[in-house]
Amino acid sequence: MDAYLKLLNELAEFSEFTADLKAGKTPVSVLGVSDSVRAHLISCACRKLNAGGLAVTATADAAKRLYSDLKYFTENDVDLFPETELMFYDAEARGRDVTKARLELLRRLTSAEKPMLVVTSAEAVTGFVPPPEVFKNGIPEFEVGLDIELETAAKMLTSLGYKREEMVEGEGQFSIRGGILDIYPCAGEYDAPARIEFFDTEVDSIRLFDPQSQRTTEKIDKISIYPVRELLLSDEQRAALVLKLKSLISGTDKSDERGQKLAKSLKRDAERIEQGMYFPSLDKYIPYIYDKLPCLLDYIPSDYIIFWDEPAAIEEAVQKNETHMQEELCRLTEYGVLHGGKYNYYTPYKEIMHMAAKGRLVGISGISRSAAEYRPARTHSFTVKSLNGFQGKLDFLTDALRFYKQNIYRTIILAGSQVRAENLAERLDEEGIRCSYQQKLTELPAPGGIVVTHGSIQRGFEYPLIRAAIIGDREIFGEEKKKRRRLRGKTGEKISGFTDLKPGDYIVHQNHGIGQYTGITRLNVDGVQKDYLKIQYKGTDILYVPADQLDMVFKYSGGGTRIKLNKLGGTEWNATRQRVKAATADMAKKLIALYAKRSNSTGIAFDKDTEWQRNFEASFPYEETSDQLRSIEEVKADMEKPCPMDRLLCGDVGYGKTEVAMRAAFKAVMSGYQVAYLVPTTILAAQHYNNFKQRMLQYPIQVDMLSRFTTGAYKKSVLKELETGETDIVIGTHKLLGKEVRFKKLGLLVIDEEQRFGVAHKERLKELRKDIDVLTMSATPIPRTLHMSLSGIRDMSIINEPPGERYPVATYVAEYDENLIRDAIMKEIGRGGQVYYLYNRVEGIYREANRLAELVPDARVAVAHGQMHERELEEIMMEVSDGDIDILVCTTIIETGLDIANVNTIIIENADRLGLAQLYQLRGRVGRSNRLAYAYLTFRRNKALTEEAEKRLLAIKEFTEFGSGFKIAMRDLEIRGTGNLIGAQQHGHLDAVGYEMYCQLLEQAVREQKGEPEQPETETLIDLPVSAFIPESYIQSHSQRIGAYKRIAAIDSVDGFYDVYDEIEDRYGTVPQTVHNLMEIAFIKNSARRCGIAEITGSSAQVIFRFDEKNLPPMQPVIDLISQSKGEMFLPNQDKPKLHYKLAKPSAGKESEYFNALHTVVDTINGEM
Repeated sequence: MDAYLKLLNELAEFSEFTADLKAGKTPVSVLGVSDSVRAHLISCACRKLNAGGLAVTATADAAKRLYSDLKYFTENDVDLFPETELMFYDAEARGRDVTKARLELLRRLTSAEKPMLVVTSAEAVTGFVPPPEVFKNGIPEFEVGLDIELETAAKMLTSLGYKREEMVEGEGQFSIRGGILDIYPCAGEYDAPARIEFFDTEVDSIRLFDPQSQRTTEKIDKISIYPVRELLLSDEQRAALVLKLKSLISGTDKSDERGQKLAKSLKRDAERIEQGMYFPSLDKYIPYIYDKLPCLLDYIPSDYIIFWDEPAAIEEAVQKNETHMQEELCRLTEYGVLHGGKYNYYTPYKEIMHMAAKGRLVGISGISRSAAEYRPARTHSFTVKSLNGFQGKLDFLTDALRFYKQNIYRTIILAGSQVRAENLAERLDEEGIRCSYQQKLTELPAPGGIVVTHGSIQRGFEYPLIRAAIIGDREIFGEEKKKRRRLRGKTGEKISGFTDLKPGDYIVHQNHGIGQYTGITRLNVDGVQKDYLKIQYKGTDILYVPADQLDMVFKYSGGGTRIKLNKLGGTEWNATRQRVKAATADMAKKLIALYAKRSNSTGIAFDKDTEWQRNFEASFPYEETSDQLRSIEEVKADMEKPCPMDRLLCGDVGYGKTEVAMRAAFKAVMSGYQVAYLVPTTILAAQHYNNFKQRMLQYPIQVDMLSRFTTGAYKKSVLKELETGETDIVIGTHKLLGKEVRFKKLGLLVIDEEQRFGVAHKERLKELRKDIDVLTMSATPIPRTLHMSLSGIRDMSIINEPPGERYPVATYVAEYDENLIRDAIMKEIGRGGQVYYLYNRVEGIYREANRLAELVPDARVAVAHGQMHERELEEIMMEVSDGDIDILVCTTIIETGLDIANVNTIIIENADRLGLAQLYQLRGRVGRSNRLAYAYLTFRRNKALTEEAEKRLLAIKEFTEFGSGFKIAMRDLEIRGTGNLIGAQQHGHLDAVGYEMYCQLLEQAVREQKGEPEQPETETLIDLPVSAFIPESYIQSHSQRIGAYKRIAAIDSVDGFYDVYDEIEDRYGTVPQTVHNLMEIAFIKNSARRCGIAEITGSSAQVIFRFDEKNLPPMQPVIDLISQSKGEMFLPNQDKPKLHYKLAKPSAGKESEYFNALHTVVDTINGEM
């Protein structure tokens, strides 16, 4: 922003300072500069000298604050280089987001065409990074025409840290299918995976593709493959390290337990390194690999300006870090994790200062403080004054602006969002203060002038010598508008039902019921090969389902633990289906009657949005998700209608339901009505009360609370003010439902988790909700299929899209190790945080708490579990919230507890015993602030994990890294959650027939109750003398092959045919004839179903079309076909219509003509010819 540079150019100190930098008279010390002035000075100095810059702060938090300010002054042309941590234990694996950000930034520094500005912390600048040669010399490229063996490419990718998978879904993965290599680079020019197709050993084409749909998006000529991890070993380094470890083994004293443990660990690591394996604790050997540790300064060009933000504080932070590291190394040496000796894991500070001083070094300080290693050649003092806040009071702001106007200051006001800026400019005009609004600051205001624009900085400031003031949004409004990072591909879509089908899974066949899938079997009948799904039923019954009938089969999803198999040919399945059908019809009937009754009654039509409503919504400190915005609009539209609202708002914990309710409450109060907000627990009441109070601080809205935490006098006062109408919003537990609670003008009732209230409470709720608007919220994420089934009978808003995480939760999966646990706890407490320690058994939980208290003697430890008295439990949770407890040893009771921003580490013992949904939910209890959070999922040492447990743990780990685990968690949540939504009785019916079948029956019941005519459906069977299957050599992965069968079975149009054909060819290469045949058969089958053809059977000499007697097609097209066929078609029996067609079995290469002839028949009967 040139206007800001123009402003600083008027300051003599700035001109002198930049002249020294230009002349190379450095190091320079700049005094009197603090808060957001630093960002202004750094951005303007770099712009004036057209130079890149590196700004180093004492801590990671200070780096984030400086980065935030620089984003405004540089228009987002700044990067943050985050800290990482060294791993001394084999815990899988650190948050990939941090590694990716670091590698991406290092890549850009080595290839930057224009100067960059980078912000980092003292720990990050002294810490290990890959040497610059990795990026300058060692980045492999794939380009069209390259000659390389596929296996050579696979080895190269493995050496760069890529992981081989069946299907590429996230960064750092690759897969090989035949002659196709899919790879998702961790960094680089393209933010998408690439599909590299080989012709023998030559790269034939390179295409980018969408990781969700797996479809090609664009063609490219070449792609660079950057490493996935920071520590990479060349063959020479690997060999040298193995020799070093072997010498350490031979020099280890094995007479005690520590020595034996160390020797065993060194031997295992040496073997793994020799075999080319990577393991997380490889970090502990960094000092053995590098004589001189590479650091960030190795990447910084000599003409960059290096800013040391508070040199004395940086020096103290480095010393503190070095002391902590030495203590850590001593402890690890005692445990037998490290060999011992003096080794550096960080570049010594003297060396760092020596490297920095070679460039243009600038020390920035608020006040003069001496630093032993920082000796400036020149010093410049700036006269700057930081501003104090206006406590959200407009009159305080207007007083300050009048002072600036009288003293001929040029004043720039940053108002946060564009809406806020426009509104503030209007308000100031109304107050008689003339100002102009600029969407982007291009011109400085004239002396005595005021400009309002949008933007955000940590703290405003003024330059008295040049009479200029910059007022930040925080001085005016408090917290700034934070932008959530949007995460691609985490939209909570339900996974397609068959992509995860594997032998052993339970399935539901529409006609035969529940069986167990045992695999795909290929059968050869009269020289024709086809694939069948083999399904085991009760006893020895086996059903072979042709692969083209996959639409008849669902994967069983239900909450039942014991699944009962049906018997083939028995009556049991039909009886079960009829019972569930009757139950769904009853449910649909009741809901539709309720819906109709409510639609015909008269309620409150709330006013349209006011200016205050818009301002209130603009003050939300995060960017709303699209699901949130849609839900807000749906709720507000309902409130403006004259009939009473009864809307169900569904979404997982932390998805932003409370904000939707807040905006609805604000709207009700603006229309002159009161709001009751009902929650199930006292703790939640206190939390919501504080949140509402904070958000509505600037408005004349009175918020009160009724719960067991409220005193007698306060309770009396609240009850009186509810009756007189002085209280606008009351938040409370079931106390709100007491008979003594009377409202003057209640307009909106918000119910949080209705299913957690008892029968008596629900009767009182029925009385309350007669003529008022009701918004019910549920933490159950509603499956989209069930939502569709219910959408015609219930007003429902659904938030399936998770918010962009503030910071990802770094998730570790590891064997339980006391040293690892102690270090994790001490690290969290050391940074002022708190820890959840999950021990999911009440028996022995106090013994576990005592053990932890001995392990970390200085920590304050408490216990929480579900068998405690509610009052005691609430008091403990409030102590955790107040920061009086360091470690809370608890059961899964915290799953739906308080949001405590300071708890940022969760340790789960025996994580293999918990379900995926629970692990996902529990991990969501941390990471709710602007700090990196940690989740440690541990299992017993030497315990053999079941296959399911291992998959759950890996899936939850991958959610951090790729987002693929989230889809599985979403599926798990769907099954867990439906009981809350549809009631316990209906949940039993869901278990009886499985999730997909239940949804189908419910949808059918809804249509029937609404009087929609049921369309007769014909089930078509097709058996043609043509080999139709997917060869294992073409699609090797079992789950992907099933997925392809499912896609093919759904082909029902020409467009659909070519769409699936293109997708399969794109993903797996040239389509074999047997797969082409399969697609043709699926297309013919689905077309035949529409026109009432029940069966198509082919033999060596003819094809017979049998019509559905209950759904006969018009016979005229059939008669026309016969008359035009020259004797090749005929109907032998008019009463049982079957069309015989003299069409011989096709020979090899003639399949297209055969299928075209069949399409002609079916399309003519369909009336499409």
